[in-house]
Amino acid sequence: MKLTLSVAALALSVTSAFAQDLPDLGGREIVVVTENAYPPLQFLDASGAAVGWEYDAVAELAKRLNFKVKYENISWDAMIAAVSEGQFDLGMTGITIREDRTEKVDFSDSYMTSQMVMMVRGNEERFTDAAGFAADGQLLMAAQPGTTPFYVGVYEVLDGNEANPRIKLFETFGATVEALRAGDVDLVLTDGTAGAGYVDASAGGLKIVGDKLGTEDFGFIFPKGSDLVAPINAGIAAMQADGTLEALNTKWFLEYKMGQ
Repeated sequence: MKLTLSVAALALSVTSAFAQDLPDLGGREIVVVTENAYPPLQFLDASGAAVGWEYDAVAELAKRLNFKVKYENISWDAMIAAVSEGQFDLGMTGITIREDRTEKVDFSDSYMTSQMVMMVRGNEERFTDAAGFAADGQLLMAAQPGTTPFYVGVYEVLDGNEANPRIKLFETFGATVEALRAGDVDLVLTDGTAGAGYVDASAGGLKIVGDKLGTEDFGFIFPKGSDLVAPINAGIAAMQADGTLEALNTKWFLEYKMGQ
């Protein structure tokens, strides 16, 4: 614990030194939209407060780059389109950087790399890997349309048919997890980041099975041509260089206990 605290303290102590070389956004207001359903990146804690890795990261960026943040909420299904249309300045919800999405929005540089995992109920014994799930035609998977888990489920777990009836679609990631808990579906694919958060909070109700299915990089999204991309990238680079990102990883993936 002492080592963890010293890393965090070091990251904060050098903030001012890096800030001297960072862009100054002059106190402008930036409207950030999120889903609040992707722990530990962003979610509502037991008191109802919006917290998480991304909230802390944006707060640190706001200090270093001199901007104010106004938060809004929207479902994942509508987020990319809304940011693309300029309704919001920045979107965050563990968004995988993908080439097809760059046609609609600009991405920041990656602030985190994660891998896709298979999340099931804690008492699941019918399958232990992707091949076992695919072989049993009675098993169902939950996914949000247009997400990385959806496409991984279609093309890496099932048969490549995007209309496969074994995939049940939900509007939010949280709804897919609730469907899994309720027994309405048998599998949720998610990145290791969110999966670890949900499993940790489940008291044995959920678990991860099988091998990791791929690697994905997360980034913030902006309307095409946004003048925020370069400053945010500079801030991410500084936070990577001085250990702040690693300190956030320690806080949210090792120290934080879901449900507190």
